[in-house]
Amino acid sequence: MKRTLVIVTGIVLVFVVVPNLRAQTPSGPILSLQIGGGGQELSVALKIFILLTLLTFLPALLLCLTSFTRILVVLSLLRQALGLMHMPPNQVLIGLSLILTFFTMSPVADRIYQEAIAPCMAEELTFQEALDKAVPPLRDFMLKQTRKKDLALFLNLAKVQRPRGPEEVPMRALVPAFIISELKTAFQIGFLLYVPFLVIDMVVASVLLSMGMFMLPPVMVSLPFKLMLFVLVDGWNLIVGSLMRSFL
Repeated sequence: MKRTLVIVTGIVLVFVVVPNLRAQTPSGPILSLQIGGGGQELSVALKIFILLTLLTFLPALLLCLTSFTRILVVLSLLRQALGLMHMPPNQVLIGLSLILTFFTMSPVADRIYQEAIAPCMAEELTFQEALDKAVPPLRDFMLKQTRKKDLALFLNLAKVQRPRGPEEVPMRALVPAFIISELKTAFQIGFLLYVPFLVIDMVVASVLLSMGMFMLPPVMVSLPFKLMLFVLVDGWNLIVGSLMRSFL
């Protein structure tokens, strides 16, 4: 987990900061960032401001380019299916989603680090070469999880010719296609989660109706049975295991 956090931080730092933002000789400036090829340098305060501004896009990248969306939606639907509106709390669900996201994305992050970030930090690759090597691992992961129908939709909307290979798929069409594919998959998994708990609700409601207990809310009676069923089948193990295997 610690290594994955370091890799994610390294991805942001390497591909947000321009490669010639590095230490200079004592006679020169400590940090140097040239713009427009004219040798003009930005002040340190402005560089920090630009870096912090670009870092604000990190949550959006986490939502759009990783498995976080599918995991969080499924866990939220599971909570609603159980009838627990606030348990587990949102903080717990988001934290678990982040941990599982780091777990599923660690092979991609390791590959990006080994092929792009480490050589760029060792000055073996230029920034553009490192960027070109960092995109394919992420594109391969997203293509594997994206439906062809969704990708074709955005390719048509972008008026892009059909790519001859995965390397020609533009990210501006792949990213939205990946997101709606993740949402569809999450809803499909959520539907399967709802079915057994819905059956319990229907059985409890029928029993209470036949007993003439109209004033007793069926949800209050069915909740313990749903929790007991979820615990007996080791629900968290099944749900998390199924989610992780869905990305293989």
